[in-house]
Amino acid sequence: MKPFSWTIRVYYEDTDTCGIVYYANYLKFFERARTEWLRSVGFEQQKMADELGLRFVIARVECDFKHPSKLDDVIEVDVRVARVGSASIVFEQTAKRNAQLLATARVRAGCIESKSFAPAPLPPSLRAAVEHLTPLDA
Repeated sequence: MKPFSWTIRVYYEDTDTCGIVYYANYLKFFERARTEWLRSVGFEQQKMADELGLRFVIARVECDFKHPSKLDDVIEVDVRVARVGSASIVFEQTAKRNAQLLATARVRAGCIESKSFAPAPLPPSLRAAVEHLTPLDA
């Protein structure tokens, strides 16, 4: 299955004193792409919190930086579901400029109850929406 793709342009605020994207901003780019992926499968973060009392929190991030990116670059951020657990989703993400790989990430997002912050099962409707994207690990 083709990964979900989201495009961002590098702005001045994204760069550091060397004129390249500050490393932590890739985490922001990856977060925004995951949020847009979630929206694309019919879930909005705030609506999920308001209607279901559930939120996602990031439990683990691994990120490798391959090449720098600069002001005005257009970056394509891909999102692929690597694994779906009972209360979490593992994403594999890439950031590319044209065909050049800039950064990769593996991110585990856990589902929690908004009020107690206790782990919560993924909503059945979300599991159904991503079922065709990857085999489920129950």
